[in-house]
Amino acid sequence: MRQLEERYLERLSQLYPTIAKASTEIINLQAILNLPKGTEHFLTDIHGEYEAFAHVLKNGSGSVRRKIDDVFGNTLSSRDKQTLATLIYYPKEKMDRIKKTEKNMEDWYKITLYRLIEICKRTASKYTRSKVRKALPADFAYVIEELITEKKDMTDKESYYNAIVSTIIRIGRAEKFIIAMSELIQRLTVDHLHIVGDIYDRGPGPHIIMDKLMDYHSVDIQWGNHDVLWMGAAAGQRGCIANVIRICARYGNLDILEEGYGINLLPLATFAMNTYRDDPCECFKLKGSPNYSTSEMLLDVKMHKAISVIQFKVEGQIIKKNPGFKLDKRNLLHHIDYEKGTIELDGKEYKMLDSNFPTIDPKKPYALTKEEEDIMERLERAFENCEKLQSHMHFLLNKGGLYKVYNGNLLYHGCVPLKEDGNLKSVRIFGHTYKGKGLYEVLESYVRKGFYAMDSKEKERGKDIMWYIWLSENSPLFGKDKMATFERYFLAEKETHKEKKNPYYLLLEDEKVICHILKEFGLENKDAHIINGHVPVKCKDGEKPIKCGGKVLVIDGGFSRAYQKETGIAGYTLIYNSYGLILAAHEPFESTEAAIEKESDIHSDSTVVKRTLERKKVEDTDVGRHLKEQIADLEVLLAAYRSGVIAERL
Repeated sequence: MRQLEERYLERLSQLYPTIAKASTEIINLQAILNLPKGTEHFLTDIHGEYEAFAHVLKNGSGSVRRKIDDVFGNTLSSRDKQTLATLIYYPKEKMDRIKKTEKNMEDWYKITLYRLIEICKRTASKYTRSKVRKALPADFAYVIEELITEKKDMTDKESYYNAIVSTIIRIGRAEKFIIAMSELIQRLTVDHLHIVGDIYDRGPGPHIIMDKLMDYHSVDIQWGNHDVLWMGAAAGQRGCIANVIRICARYGNLDILEEGYGINLLPLATFAMNTYRDDPCECFKLKGSPNYSTSEMLLDVKMHKAISVIQFKVEGQIIKKNPGFKLDKRNLLHHIDYEKGTIELDGKEYKMLDSNFPTIDPKKPYALTKEEEDIMERLERAFENCEKLQSHMHFLLNKGGLYKVYNGNLLYHGCVPLKEDGNLKSVRIFGHTYKGKGLYEVLESYVRKGFYAMDSKEKERGKDIMWYIWLSENSPLFGKDKMATFERYFLAEKETHKEKKNPYYLLLEDEKVICHILKEFGLENKDAHIINGHVPVKCKDGEKPIKCGGKVLVIDGGFSRAYQKETGIAGYTLIYNSYGLILAAHEPFESTEAAIEKESDIHSDSTVVKRTLERKKVEDTDVGRHLKEQIADLEVLLAAYRSGVIAERL
């Protein structure tokens, strides 16, 4: 043990080779511990709504507006504050409009620059100068640092600052400087971003959201069931591929695949038009109101039906291959009477809304035709070889996981599978039993194996597990007894559409159950919270996002336009800053154009979930814990230098 410690100290001494350097680092880290805790921003269930997402990212769920209020108080009118906030969100676009009406732009530049400098000072005040310096835009780094750094000993400071601002305007750099300052304020307002699942499906721009996240300064992602579905598709899992295409077709978003990721859907389109030429495909009408021509609409519904039938066949094959998944009851094609156009479910016969299945052989209902097999082979190759898709999925693997414990909060997308009595439900995965935290961890390990395993059997299991996570009743990311996709398409009877939720969702107000879940994940502090997405909060029905006396925060309120009729709002987001937890409700986002022109924001209401008596510092966070460990190690190194155990590297 002593030899191990000495080897570690030798390695540490390479980084801090002298008493002076080790001492300086201790002083630096100790100072950081006393800075205010950075602001965390939580978003979930974005579902491809990239414009609304981009706006919430820019406004920090109201954090930017709060900074403006802090700095200017009653010295600016509400209108001026909103104009300033809109400028910070969309600096270039807002200035283009201002130039059309403002007669004296030089004065406007001067006033605006001074206001932005003051806000920038406030946002930078909780960080070390080194961290702020790293965030500065390269073109203006020196000038901005001069403007936002107090110089107490400069008697002529005011004229010094005035000279800088005046010169910026005189040489025609004011607009570029305002854009740089606005982006810096956005960057410094939020220290870390948490995405609690479901970036993909329903909305038109998940690929755009992923590009933004890959450029974001600090982010982690808890995978949602829709994200894992896309990960499975990228890994070449056929059930996931078919589901991804079906959902894109259903919401009129096939261009995400074709234009966003360059996946060729022409073979599927040709097959669909030939196979279902005279079929109106009434059961496969699109959700929402995509901007389609009549011919585009006809093609989409036929592709929608074609890929759905392929999906049911492919899923039947996966279920047969994996009897341990216990999903036999979801194999329904062999229960259809193809002559009568009926299906028998749970001993009851139902008339089907559509009985035209030209590609299904009643004797072998789960077998793909030669054309269908060719289509799936092409799609597998397209998904596996799409460079942009693989880049996005590997980013999810690098930055994400099925759950995260961070600063006393437990983050996950769906649920912890429970039994009726509230105890953890045991689930068998490939012959072994897991529950609670162990279930999350084994499923995550198999997701990673689906991409990285050298053993072909384990890799194949990993791929199939991604499909299992998508729709199994024992999946923490799904949490219902079935996914009634088939029934919703083909049966009118609502009783067949019902998907029963896991008891978890009925027990969210049970403090004993919630405390047991927190303890399972290593959180026994009375201040711990579960931050949860996945199930929209139906505000219009009086449902509240704060549950179990504040121990559970469900922050999916309907980012997706498809859910907003159910929820009555456009989502919840959460801010955790040095003063406490703030839950923000959002109004539906009209458009980026409206946000700029009308200066409309989508943040409508804030609820303080918890306010701390003393402002939290870095030392109260997980980062602070790591810094304290580093300080302790450096103090051991310092003692080793002074005792002569290790020599300084002068």
